[in-house]
Amino acid sequence: MTKNTKILITGAAGFIGSNLCEYFVEKEYDVIALDNLSTGHLINISHLQNKDNFRFVEGDIRDIETCRSLVDGTDFVLHQAALGSVPRSIKDPITSNDVNVGGFLNMLVACKEAGVKKMVYAASSSTYGDSIALPKVEDVIGKPLSPYAITKYVNELYADVFYKTYGLNTIGLRYFNVFGRKQDPNGAYAAVIPLFTKQLMSKQSPTINGDGTYSRDFTYIDNVIQANEKAMLATHPDAINTVFNVAFGDRTDLNLLVDLLKQSLSKYDSEILNVKTVYGPLRAGDVPHSLASIDKAKSLLNYNPKFDLKAGLDEAVEWYWANL
Repeated sequence: MTKNTKILITGAAGFIGSNLCEYFVEKEYDVIALDNLSTGHLINISHLQNKDNFRFVEGDIRDIETCRSLVDGTDFVLHQAALGSVPRSIKDPITSNDVNVGGFLNMLVACKEAGVKKMVYAASSSTYGDSIALPKVEDVIGKPLSPYAITKYVNELYADVFYKTYGLNTIGLRYFNVFGRKQDPNGAYAAVIPLFTKQLMSKQSPTINGDGTYSRDFTYIDNVIQANEKAMLATHPDAINTVFNVAFGDRTDLNLLVDLLKQSLSKYDSEILNVKTVYGPLRAGDVPHSLASIDKAKSLLNYNPKFDLKAGLDEAVEWYWANL
C-alpha cells in the first residue's frame, strides 16, 4: 500500500502536520508537504528534506491554484492546515475564517477535481460548543462559542455537501486537546501543555485561567497519528462522510495537569516541584469541560489509543527537555 501511494499533508510544518509527515515518510509513502509557514516551522521537517519520498512546498491553501497543483495525482489528502486557537479567532475572526473556511473549500474543490480517494481533515472538539452533555458524542452538538468553532463546524457541513453532491470521500477527525513533541510553546496562542512546560522548566509560575477546575480530554500526538492512518485506510461504508472524536476518553482538570507536569519534570530538576501556580480570569469562549466518547472510532476505525495523559506527558517532557 505504501510504495507509490502519494499523500498530500497540509499544515505540514505545524505540530500535528509535521508529526504526520515524519510517520508517513518512515512508512515509505510518497509525501508532499504544504505549509505557508505562518505558524509552522521548517525545523519541524528539516530532517526529512533529504528523503527521496518527501517534498516540501511553501504555499497557502487560500490560493486555489496551489491546491490544485499539489492535489493533482495525489491518492489521499490529510488536511491539517488551519489557524488554531479560540482567542486568536476572537481577536481576528476574518483571518480565521479566510484560512479555515476559504482554504478548506479550496482543498475540497481541488480534491473533487483531482478525484482523490479520500480527504481526511482536522475537525475540532470546539464544535460541541455550549452542549453540556458528557461524554461528547458525535451526533449531539451545541451552539459554537467562538469564531474558530464556527469555522470548524462549517468544515463539516462543506465536507458533507461535497460527499453528497460530488461523491468526494471525506472523514473528519474532531481532535480533543492534542499535545506532544514539536508543539510550539512560544507565542501569544501557545497551547496550555507546551506553555506550562516551558514556564515550569524556567521556574516560572504557570497561570491557570479560572480556578483550575475546568477539565479537558488531553490527547497525545501518537494517538492522533494512529487515527489519521486508520481513517485514511478505512473502507467500512459507515466510516465515510462522517466525523469521529479523536481523544483518549478521559478528562483531567487543569490543577491536576500542573501537578502531573511537575512530577514528569521533577525527574530532570526536583526544584520544579516547588513552583507555585497562579490563577487569572476565565477566557472568553472557553468550554468548562470536555470529554470524548471514542466508541464510534473504536467501532468503525478500529481506533485504539495507546497513550493516556501520564504516558504522553512523560514522552512530551522528555522531548521538551532535550529541545528547549
